Amino acid sequence: MDINMTIIGQTIAMIVFVWFCMRFVWPPLVHALDERRKTIADGLAAAEDGQKKLEEAQARFEETVRESREKAAEVIQQAEKRGREIVDQARGEAVSEGERLIAQAKAEISQEASRARDALRGDVAAVALSGARQLLEREIDPATHKQLLDKLASEL
Repeated sequence: MDINMTIIGQTIAMIVFVWFCMRFVWPPLVHALDERRKTIADGLAAAEDGQKKLEEAQARFEETVRESREKAAEVIQQAEKRGREIVDQARGEAVSEGERLIAQAKAEISQEASRARDALRGDVAAVALSGARQLLEREIDPATHKQLLDKLASEL
């Protein structure tokens, strides 16, 4: 066989092989590559979308945290204000209650003093009557009168 026939046979075999590959092998490979390229592009797009959503969620989270801190600070301020109001109210009530108790104690002291004065008057009257009775029962004598008056004065 001659070299030309070999080259022509190899050329024909190569053409058949290329045709076979282009007809049956190449389309599935191109299709698989296109699918893979599309899957990668979709994945990258989804990753970018996820990154944007993550940034948005982070921004919303920071905003929510800021608002929560502001509300917490406001609630704390209101609680402190209410606490001061309660303390002031309790202090006012305690002062008025103290004043009421002082007034009541003064009234009781005044009543006790009146009762003691009345009792003392009764005792003084009884002692005076007793002294007068003793004076009248004895004879009238200045020295004796002086003794009795001194005794009455010591009893008072």
